[in-house]
Amino acid sequence: MKGKADASKKGEGRLKAGGGAGKRKKAAASGKPKRPPSAFFVFMSEFRQQYNAQHPDNKSVAAVSKAAGEKWRSMSDEEKQPYVDQAGQKKQDYEKTKANFDKKESTSSKKAKTQDDDGSDKSKSEVDDEDGGSDEENDEDE
Repeated sequence: MKGKADASKKGEGRLKAGGGAGKRKKAAASGKPKRPPSAFFVFMSEFRQQYNAQHPDNKSVAAVSKAAGEKWRSMSDEEKQPYVDQAGQKKQDYEKTKANFDKKESTSSKKAKTQDDDGSDKSKSEVDDEDGGSDEENDEDE
């Protein structure tokens, strides 16, 4: 019985709900561009609209995903090509946006570093010590 009581403690051995959501929100808040969708996800966005129009009473995300996966696997490469092309275009747009973001990010971080440095490699305490603020140095000279 002791083992059961220990295992049933609330919260132990369970994953926190939304564990990775904080990182995603932080990236979106920083203005970082969102990664482009793959060809399947481009297809999925179109398929979801069609499926929901044909099955308006269905509220299950799993059912839509399962149907989309089956349809995607049954498609030939020629049928998938428009989605691959759209995904490629979105990836090119993402690369341009990311390059601009990285350029802005690197220049803003350089500005922040130069403002924080004040041109000196010494900390404030080292500067104070050079000014003769320490009594021990004065005692040794006498």
